[in-house]
Amino acid sequence: MKITTLMVQGTTSDAGKSTVVAALCRLLKRQGVAVVPMKPQNMALNSAVTIDGGEIGRAQALQAIAAGLPAHTDMNPVLLKPSSDTGAQIIIHGKVRADMNARDYDQYKSVAMQAVLESYARLQQQYDCIIVEGAGSPAEVNLRECDIANMGFAEAVDCPVILVADIDRGGVFAHFLGTLACLSASEQQRIVGFVINRFRGDISLLEPGLRWLEEKTGKPVLAVLPYLHGLMLDAEDAIQASQSGAGKFRIIVPAIPRISNHTDFDALRAHPEVDLQFIGPGRAIPAADLIILPGSKNTRADLAFLLEQGWQPVLEKHLRYGGKIIGICGGYQMLGHVISDPHGVEGAPGDSEGLGLLDITTELTQDKRLQQVSGRCLFGAADQAAKVSGYEIHMGITYASNQTQAVFQLENESKELEGSRSPDDRILGSYLHGLFDHPEACAALLAWAGLKTEVKVDLAALREQSIDRVADACLPLLAALQEF
Repeated sequence: MKITTLMVQGTTSDAGKSTVVAALCRLLKRQGVAVVPMKPQNMALNSAVTIDGGEIGRAQALQAIAAGLPAHTDMNPVLLKPSSDTGAQIIIHGKVRADMNARDYDQYKSVAMQAVLESYARLQQQYDCIIVEGAGSPAEVNLRECDIANMGFAEAVDCPVILVADIDRGGVFAHFLGTLACLSASEQQRIVGFVINRFRGDISLLEPGLRWLEEKTGKPVLAVLPYLHGLMLDAEDAIQASQSGAGKFRIIVPAIPRISNHTDFDALRAHPEVDLQFIGPGRAIPAADLIILPGSKNTRADLAFLLEQGWQPVLEKHLRYGGKIIGICGGYQMLGHVISDPHGVEGAPGDSEGLGLLDITTELTQDKRLQQVSGRCLFGAADQAAKVSGYEIHMGITYASNQTQAVFQLENESKELEGSRSPDDRILGSYLHGLFDHPEACAALLAWAGLKTEVKVDLAALREQSIDRVADACLPLLAALQEF
């Protein structure tokens, strides 16, 4: 491809930008091109730890895999992690810079843009081609001033843009025309073509609309991409549909308002013997074999939400009837006696009484722990200790009593013991995100919870297969781009 920088923007959120970027990265990698993904600004609670010890959006980590690269902070120089409806943690080049409300961040964008351009310059020096993902939609005219996520970036680096729309939502032609109408003349000229995503049906019935769109806009439809079922790709933020009823072993997860890294459950969603369900507010809480409390960007507020929704008696009844409980990161902190926030890390300083199910206490700290880890499970048969790999992203230190047992032993210099288990071995808590991703750890955790099976889910292999499927579907798009 002659284009050295290409930006993929969407008419809406979840139009398929992330997937198209991943597909193009995989296709160019196959051709031997040194390609790298980039997203100038991302707003997401699903994140990953990078090789340089920083934090980026989960989607960019997936795109790095597609390009055959280790994830690096330059791939997502600005990450916004919402902590409330109006505030977010601002992460620049992988490190926490500040907590800001939306108005203050708007004033901060010139600083953020400088970080973005620094990352872009470094990537230009190292790679032949940069595939850039936009955020949301360029039609958000209220955000046009000082924009760093869409056309503001494209104008700054002078790169072409393709526009993606999801036909499965309906109104695809209005999406394209409406988006163009919201752009300035120079921004309209920057768009080199359209991509229609998630099409199913008879393409001949769509062709009159394609001709109309091209005549109306003077821009080509570069590709019509099919609706692909059964993809196993890391979600950027929204909770993906669960496999309700898929298996006999039921796992339920409360869909707390600030749930983070729900990609932790992808391996469970893919398991043929597991029925994974996210339980939202107001829903009846069903009986289950295993309950998992997920990570949270605002642990004390989400704990209050759980209590309001009536989860405390449900958890206690679940344990009385022989069920098991796992807490991950913020969910681990909730299981203890107290969560203390003396510095106001998540809001007003203060303490919150926890669920009291594990003999631990937690103090939230101003420093964020970011690291990739590997180790082995300490539960189950000692001579069959399963391998585990994952990553830590948390602000807080948890203190466990000598009544608890560790969950994992990490493979670091100090052979650190991680996590806590209750004396009766019915409750388990860990800071490790991705603890189900390794096939051995997933099987060991499910066996601990009561599922006896020989089935193992290899999430990495499923992810690779899915990347190749979307890449193959995007071959016509790459061929059209190579004409430029």
